[in-house]
Amino acid sequence: MGHAQLLSIHIHPVKAFRGQSLREVVVEPWGPAGDRRWALIDDGGRVVTQRQQPRLALAAAELLPDGGLRLSAPGLEPLTVPVPEPGDTVSMEIFRDKVEGVPAGDAADAWCSAYLGAEVRLLHLDDPATRRPVDPEYARPGETVSFADGYPLLAVSAASLDALNSLIAAGDHAVEGPLPMNRFRPNVVVGGTEPWAEDDWTRVEIGEVAFRVAKMCGRCVVTTTDQSTAARGKEPLHSLGRHRRIGGKLVFGQNLVPLNRGTIRVGDAVRVVTCPPDPAP
Repeated sequence: MGHAQLLSIHIHPVKAFRGQSLREVVVEPWGPAGDRRWALIDDGGRVVTQRQQPRLALAAAELLPDGGLRLSAPGLEPLTVPVPEPGDTVSMEIFRDKVEGVPAGDAADAWCSAYLGAEVRLLHLDDPATRRPVDPEYARPGETVSFADGYPLLAVSAASLDALNSLIAAGDHAVEGPLPMNRFRPNVVVGGTEPWAEDDWTRVEIGEVAFRVAKMCGRCVVTTTDQSTAARGKEPLHSLGRHRRIGGKLVFGQNLVPLNRGTIRVGDAVRVVTCPPDPAP
Protein backbone atom coordinates (compact mmCIF):
# COMPACT_ATOMS: atom_id res chain seq x y z
CA MET A 1 0.00 0.00 0.00
CA GLY A 2 3.03 2.30 -0.06
CA HIS A 3 3.83 4.61 2.83
CA ALA A 4 0.45 5.23 4.37
CA GLN A 5 0.34 7.50 7.38
CA LEU A 6 -2.03 9.09 9.83
CA LEU A 7 -2.90 12.56 8.51
CA SER A 8 -5.21 13.80 11.27
CA ILE A 9 -7.01 12.84 14.49
CA HIS A 10 -10.44 14.12 15.52
CA ILE A 11 -12.58 13.69 18.59
CA HIS A 12 -16.13 14.88 19.23
CA PRO A 13 -16.44 15.36 23.01
CA VAL A 14 -20.22 15.83 22.74
CA LYS A 15 -21.93 13.62 20.18
CA ALA A 16 -23.12 15.70 17.19
CA PHE A 17 -21.21 18.86 18.23
CA ARG A 18 -18.27 20.21 16.21
CA GLY A 19 -15.14 18.09 16.29
CA GLN A 20 -11.78 18.91 17.88
CA SER A 21 -8.50 18.12 16.11
CA LEU A 22 -5.60 16.65 18.09
CA ARG A 23 -1.96 15.87 17.39
CA GLU A 24 -2.12 12.69 19.44
CA VAL A 25 -4.64 10.73 21.47
CA VAL A 26 -4.75 7.72 23.75
CA VAL A 27 -6.88 4.99 22.20
CA GLU A 28 -8.95 3.20 24.82
CA PRO A 29 -10.87 -0.05 24.18
CA TRP A 30 -14.08 1.92 23.51
CA GLY A 31 -12.49 4.64 21.36
CA PRO A 32 -10.23 7.70 21.49
CA ALA A 33 -9.99 9.23 24.97
CA GLY A 34 -12.64 11.92 25.33
CA ASP A 35 -14.54 11.03 22.17
CA ARG A 36 -18.33 11.06 22.42
CA ARG A 37 -18.48 10.64 26.18
CA TRP A 38 -21.35 13.17 26.30
CA ALA A 39 -24.63 13.25 24.38
CA LEU A 40 -27.99 15.03 24.31
CA ILE A 41 -31.36 13.36 24.75
CA ASP A 42 -34.85 14.67 24.05
CA ASP A 43 -37.81 14.60 26.43
CA GLY A 44 -38.50 11.01 25.34
CA GLY A 45 -35.01 9.84 26.24
CA ARG A 46 -33.85 9.47 22.63
CA VAL A 47 -30.43 10.65 21.52
CA VAL A 48 -30.38 13.99 19.68
CA THR A 49 -27.96 14.34 16.76
CA GLN A 50 -27.56 16.44 13.64
CA ARG A 51 -30.14 14.15 12.03
CA GLN A 52 -32.83 16.03 13.98
CA GLN A 53 -30.90 19.22 14.80
CA PRO A 54 -28.43 20.28 12.09
CA ARG A 55 -27.61 23.42 14.12
CA LEU A 56 -25.56 21.20 16.43
CA ALA A 57 -22.84 21.46 13.76
CA LEU A 58 -22.26 25.06 14.90
CA ALA A 59 -21.96 24.20 18.61
CA ALA A 60 -18.49 23.47 19.95
CA ALA A 61 -17.40 21.42 22.94
CA GLU A 62 -13.78 21.73 24.06
CA LEU A 63 -12.56 18.87 26.21
CA LEU A 64 -10.90 20.16 29.40
CA PRO A 65 -7.95 18.41 31.08
CA ASP A 66 -10.18 17.09 33.89
CA GLY A 67 -12.67 15.56 31.43
CA GLY A 68 -15.15 18.41 31.72
CA LEU A 69 -16.35 20.60 28.86
CA ARG A 70 -16.37 24.18 27.70
CA LEU A 71 -19.45 24.64 25.53
CA SER A 72 -19.83 27.47 23.04
CA ALA A 73 -22.39 28.26 20.38
CA PRO A 74 -23.64 31.25 18.39
CA GLY A 75 -25.66 33.67 20.50
CA LEU A 76 -24.79 32.16 23.89
CA GLU A 77 -22.17 32.84 26.54
CA PRO A 78 -19.76 29.90 26.88
CA LEU A 79 -20.48 27.44 29.67
CA THR A 80 -18.07 25.21 31.59
CA VAL A 81 -19.59 21.84 32.48
CA PRO A 82 -17.78 19.71 35.08
CA VAL A 83 -17.85 15.92 35.00
CA PRO A 84 -20.90 15.04 37.13
CA GLU A 85 -20.42 13.17 40.37
CA PRO A 86 -21.30 9.47 40.20
CA GLY A 87 -24.92 8.92 41.11
CA ASP A 88 -28.29 8.17 39.65
CA THR A 89 -28.30 7.49 35.94
CA VAL A 90 -30.84 8.18 33.22
CA SER A 91 -31.68 5.67 30.52
CA MET A 92 -31.19 6.91 26.98
CA GLU A 93 -31.87 5.34 23.60
CA ILE A 94 -29.14 5.44 20.93
CA PHE A 95 -30.80 3.91 17.90
CA ARG A 96 -31.55 0.36 19.08
CA ASP A 97 -29.39 0.50 22.24
CA LYS A 98 -30.48 1.41 25.75
CA VAL A 99 -27.61 3.08 27.59
CA GLU A 100 -27.28 4.62 31.05
CA GLY A 101 -25.80 8.10 31.42
CA VAL A 102 -25.23 10.51 34.31
CA PRO A 103 -27.09 13.86 34.05
CA ALA A 104 -24.76 16.83 33.57
CA GLY A 105 -27.03 19.14 35.57
CA ASP A 106 -29.58 21.91 35.22
CA ALA A 107 -27.18 24.57 33.93
CA ALA A 108 -25.99 22.39 31.05
CA ASP A 109 -29.54 21.32 30.21
CA ALA A 110 -30.75 24.92 30.17
CA TRP A 111 -27.85 26.06 27.95
CA CYS A 112 -28.35 23.29 25.39
CA SER A 113 -32.13 23.70 25.41
CA ALA A 114 -31.83 27.45 24.85
CA TYR A 115 -29.54 26.90 21.88
CA LEU A 116 -31.77 24.35 20.18
CA GLY A 117 -35.11 25.85 21.19
CA ALA A 118 -36.19 22.42 22.44
CA GLU A 119 -36.06 20.62 25.76
CA VAL A 120 -32.94 18.47 25.88
CA ARG A 121 -30.68 17.03 28.59
CA LEU A 122 -26.93 16.50 28.52
CA LEU A 123 -25.68 13.13 29.76
CA HIS A 124 -22.18 11.86 30.56
CA LEU A 125 -21.00 8.30 29.97
CA ASP A 126 -19.46 7.47 33.34
CA ASP A 127 -18.26 3.92 32.69
CA PRO A 128 -17.59 3.15 29.02
CA ALA A 129 -16.10 -0.23 29.93
CA THR A 130 -19.50 -1.65 30.90
CA ARG A 131 -22.38 0.55 29.72
CA ARG A 132 -22.77 -0.30 26.03
CA PRO A 133 -21.68 -3.38 24.05
CA VAL A 134 -20.74 -3.14 20.39
CA ASP A 135 -23.39 -4.55 18.02
CA PRO A 136 -23.14 -8.30 18.71
CA GLU A 137 -23.45 -9.09 15.00
CA TYR A 138 -20.03 -7.49 14.47
CA ALA A 139 -18.47 -7.68 17.94
CA ARG A 140 -16.30 -9.96 19.96
CA PRO A 141 -17.24 -10.68 23.58
CA GLY A 142 -16.55 -7.77 25.93
CA GLU A 143 -16.14 -5.08 23.28
CA THR A 144 -17.83 -1.81 24.28
CA VAL A 145 -18.35 1.58 22.68
CA SER A 146 -18.97 5.18 23.76
CA PHE A 147 -21.95 7.29 22.64
CA ALA A 148 -20.63 6.97 19.04
CA ASP A 149 -23.11 5.70 16.47
CA GLY A 150 -21.95 2.11 16.82
CA TYR A 151 -18.19 1.52 16.87
CA PRO A 152 -15.14 2.85 18.73
CA LEU A 153 -13.43 4.59 15.79
CA LEU A 154 -14.22 5.67 12.24
CA ALA A 155 -11.38 5.70 9.70
CA VAL A 156 -11.54 7.47 6.33
CA SER A 157 -8.88 7.76 3.63
CA ALA A 158 -8.02 11.06 1.98
CA ALA A 159 -7.74 9.32 -1.41
CA SER A 160 -11.29 8.02 -1.12
CA LEU A 161 -12.59 11.51 -0.38
CA ASP A 162 -10.73 12.79 -3.46
CA ALA A 163 -12.34 10.01 -5.52
CA LEU A 164 -15.77 10.79 -4.12
CA ASN A 165 -15.33 14.48 -4.87
CA SER A 166 -14.48 13.54 -8.47
CA LEU A 167 -17.74 11.62 -8.67
CA ILE A 168 -19.62 14.60 -7.22
CA ALA A 169 -17.98 16.94 -9.74
CA ALA A 170 -19.21 14.74 -12.59
CA GLY A 171 -22.73 14.41 -11.17
CA ASP A 172 -25.98 16.32 -11.01
CA HIS A 173 -25.05 18.40 -7.94
CA ALA A 174 -21.48 19.36 -8.83
CA VAL A 175 -21.98 22.85 -7.40
CA GLU A 176 -22.06 21.33 -3.89
CA GLY A 177 -18.53 19.94 -4.16
CA PRO A 178 -15.81 19.45 -3.30
CA LEU A 179 -16.85 18.36 0.19
CA PRO A 180 -14.47 18.70 3.16
CA MET A 181 -13.54 15.77 5.38
CA ASN A 182 -15.56 17.10 8.33
CA ARG A 183 -18.78 16.10 6.56
CA PHE A 184 -17.91 12.51 7.49
CA ARG A 185 -16.88 13.17 11.12
CA PRO A 186 -14.02 10.63 11.21
CA ASN A 187 -11.70 9.93 14.11
CA VAL A 188 -8.69 9.13 11.94
CA VAL A 189 -7.82 10.22 8.40
CA VAL A 190 -5.30 8.11 6.52
CA GLY A 191 -3.12 9.31 3.65
CA GLY A 192 -0.96 7.48 1.13
CA THR A 193 -3.46 4.82 0.05
CA GLU A 194 -5.23 4.13 -3.21
CA PRO A 195 -8.89 5.25 -3.37
CA TRP A 196 -11.21 2.76 -1.66
CA ALA A 197 -8.25 0.64 -0.46
CA GLU A 198 -9.90 0.52 2.98
CA ASP A 199 -12.71 -1.60 1.52
CA ASP A 200 -10.43 -4.62 1.78
CA TRP A 201 -8.94 -4.01 5.21
CA THR A 202 -9.48 -6.63 7.92
CA ARG A 203 -6.84 -5.44 10.37
CA VAL A 204 -4.79 -2.26 10.47
CA GLU A 205 -2.05 -0.93 12.75
CA ILE A 206 -1.66 2.79 13.42
CA GLY A 207 1.44 3.61 15.42
CA GLU A 208 1.38 1.37 18.48
CA VAL A 209 -2.30 0.39 18.25
CA ALA A 210 -3.79 -2.49 16.29
CA PHE A 211 -7.39 -2.37 15.13
CA ARG A 212 -9.87 -4.94 13.94
CA VAL A 213 -12.00 -3.74 11.02
CA ALA A 214 -15.62 -4.37 12.02
CA LYS A 215 -17.62 -3.22 9.00
CA MET A 216 -17.99 -0.48 6.42
CA CYS A 217 -19.70 2.67 7.62
CA GLY A 218 -23.20 3.23 6.25
CA ARG A 219 -23.81 6.95 5.82
CA CYS A 220 -26.84 9.09 6.69
CA VAL A 221 -28.27 12.57 6.21
CA VAL A 222 -25.65 14.11 8.53
CA THR A 223 -23.14 13.92 5.67
CA THR A 224 -25.33 16.32 3.66
CA THR A 225 -25.04 18.94 6.42
CA ASP A 226 -22.51 21.74 5.87
CA GLN A 227 -20.61 21.74 9.15
CA SER A 228 -19.88 25.47 8.91
CA THR A 229 -23.41 26.69 8.12
CA ALA A 230 -25.75 23.79 9.11
CA ALA A 231 -27.36 24.02 5.63
CA ARG A 232 -28.31 20.76 3.93
CA GLY A 233 -27.80 19.64 0.33
CA LYS A 234 -28.01 16.47 -1.76
CA GLU A 235 -24.38 15.39 -1.65
CA PRO A 236 -22.63 13.13 -0.87
CA LEU A 237 -25.61 10.77 -0.55
CA HIS A 238 -26.64 11.28 -4.17
CA SER A 239 -23.22 10.18 -5.48
CA LEU A 240 -22.77 7.47 -2.86
CA GLY A 241 -26.14 6.09 -3.90
CA ARG A 242 -25.02 5.84 -7.51
CA HIS A 243 -21.51 4.51 -6.93
CA ARG A 244 -21.08 3.19 -3.36
CA ARG A 245 -24.18 1.18 -2.53
CA ILE A 246 -22.90 -1.99 -0.84
CA GLY A 247 -25.07 -4.40 1.08
CA GLY A 248 -28.01 -2.01 0.90
CA LYS A 249 -26.03 0.82 2.54
CA LEU A 250 -24.36 3.93 1.16
CA VAL A 251 -20.86 3.34 2.48
CA PHE A 252 -17.85 5.57 3.11
CA GLY A 253 -15.12 4.72 5.61
CA GLN A 254 -14.47 1.79 7.93
CA ASN A 255 -15.49 1.17 11.53
CA LEU A 256 -12.57 0.06 13.71
CA VAL A 257 -12.32 -1.70 17.08
CA PRO A 258 -9.02 -1.34 19.00
CA LEU A 259 -7.23 -4.55 19.94
CA ASN A 260 -4.93 -2.88 22.47
CA ARG A 261 -4.59 0.38 24.37
CA GLY A 262 -1.98 2.87 23.19
CA THR A 263 -1.24 6.31 21.79
CA ILE A 264 -1.57 7.29 18.15
CA ARG A 265 0.04 10.42 16.72
CA VAL A 266 -0.30 12.43 13.52
CA GLY A 267 2.42 11.15 11.18
CA ASP A 268 2.32 7.56 12.50
CA ALA A 269 2.73 4.83 9.93
CA VAL A 270 -0.45 2.97 8.97
CA ARG A 271 0.09 -0.69 8.18
CA VAL A 272 -2.49 -3.06 6.76
CA VAL A 273 -2.10 -6.53 8.26
CA THR A 274 -3.24 -9.54 6.28
CA CYS A 275 -4.59 -12.08 8.70
CA PRO A 276 -6.59 -15.27 8.31
CA PRO A 277 -10.32 -15.10 9.00
CA ASP A 278 -11.58 -15.82 12.49
CA PRO A 279 -12.11 -19.53 13.10
CA ALA A 280 -15.68 -20.68 12.98
CA PRO A 281 -17.30 -20.80 16.45
